[in-house]
Formats: sequence, structure tokens, C-alpha cells
Amino acid sequence: MATAGCRKLHHTKEIVKTVSEVFGESSEIDLSQTTISNGKDFSENDVCIIGMPSYGGRIPAVALERMAEYRGNGAKAIIIVSYGNRDYDDTLKELQDFIIKKGFSCIAAISAVAEHSIMHQFATGRPDEEDKKEIVAYAKKIAEKLKTTKENTLLKIKGNVPYKEYNGIPLKPQTDDSCKGCGICASSCPVGAIPIDNPKTTDINKCISCMRCIQLCPSNSRKMDENIIQVFSAKMEKECSQRKANELFL
Repeated sequence: MATAGCRKLHHTKEIVKTVSEVFGESSEIDLSQTTISNGKDFSENDVCIIGMPSYGGRIPAVALERMAEYRGNGAKAIIIVSYGNRDYDDTLKELQDFIIKKGFSCIAAISAVAEHSIMHQFATGRPDEEDKKEIVAYAKKIAEKLKTTKENTLLKIKGNVPYKEYNGIPLKPQTDDSCKGCGICASSCPVGAIPIDNPKTTDINKCISCMRCIQLCPSNSRKMDENIIQVFSAKMEKECSQRKANELFL
């Protein structure tokens, strides 16, 4: 399972796929789709790889809403969080707590750095080849644990309770006059923030700033205010400029 905005979705999916290939044949559930089916029951024989992006140190609320009807019934879970080189804060902890309540057994966790979805100068090109090799090595260690460990103990991972407060960010895409009204952005928005009948507008109360519409717009009509981006970039430069390491919790 994976969910995220467009660039983050691509990276999160890529990381999940890299891990899943070590385990062989798999199927995918994309939680970013608004037409997703109403839940699923897994069994203790299943291994689920659940990938999420970190938005301000938390899981996007819409992702948890869409996972609400998924039941683990003892299925083993590998949780993965991607983040844009600042910090994932409580995201892994929140995801672990959530899936345990849903009946999954969390056997491993990975935090993986990915290119920032808004300020692309941070972690540019990640996950890169070095990251991919490391993630494959993580997956092999997890696979070995599955073969050799039978006991179900609570995995200790980074994070705090109560979780970090996150109320979104004031960075919302804007549409310029070049918009042709094709509706690709509206049909692809994971939270339905762009009206199908008026795709030049955005409901800022629904928008989660995932930037999927910007990435998919064929006419480059959806953009961010560059002045605001520069202000945020300057604030984040100290925290985000140094290369951060991926982590495995096993």
C-alpha cells in the first residue's frame, strides 16, 4: 500500500517497490486514489509493505481515513516513511500505532529520504543509487528476520506521543491564464480540492499541498508563488541542506 502527493507518491512508490521486489510477487493498493475500494481483510499469512510520506512530521490525515477499513488480522507489516530531508518526526510512530490498532504486526520500519516535493533543491535526486542499494539491503535483512523470528515483540522506533501538531502549510498551487481547463489536475487530486467543472480554482481548505497538480499539468499552468517559496527555502536551508541518512528499525 502506498499514498502520497505526485512527486512524493512517485518516490514513496519507488521505495515500496524496491522493498517488495526482494519478497517476490506482490499486488498494489494506491491510497491516493479517490475511487479506492472500501477496505480489505488480510490474514496472518500476508506481508504488507505500507508506505507513507511525512507531511510536517505526520501522516496525511486523508491516508489514515482511507486505511480505516483495512484489517490486518495478524498480517505482518513493514512500514516505510519518506521525507524531504528535514525530519520525519512522529510519522513512523503514528503509522506504527495506527496499523497495530488495525490488527497488523509491525515487524520492521524504514525511514527513507526523498527529494522535497516543494523545494526541490533539498535532497535532489533522492532516492539515488546509493539509497536504492541501502534499501535493498534493508529489505534482505527484513526477509531474514521473517524466516528466523517467530516471536511478536513491539518494535521500538523513533517518535513521540502525543504526536507533533501539524495544521498544514500556507503553500497552495495557483493557476495562471495559460490553463486550458483540461481537468487532469481535478481528476488526479487525491483530496478532491480542484473542482472538475472549474479546474482553474483550488479549495484551499481541502488542499494538502502535495503538488500533484503542478507535476501533472501539461501546460505548466499550475504554479507556486516563487516569493513564498524563497522565504520558506531560506528558513529550511539549515535543517535540510545536509545529506540525511536512511534508517532501518528491525
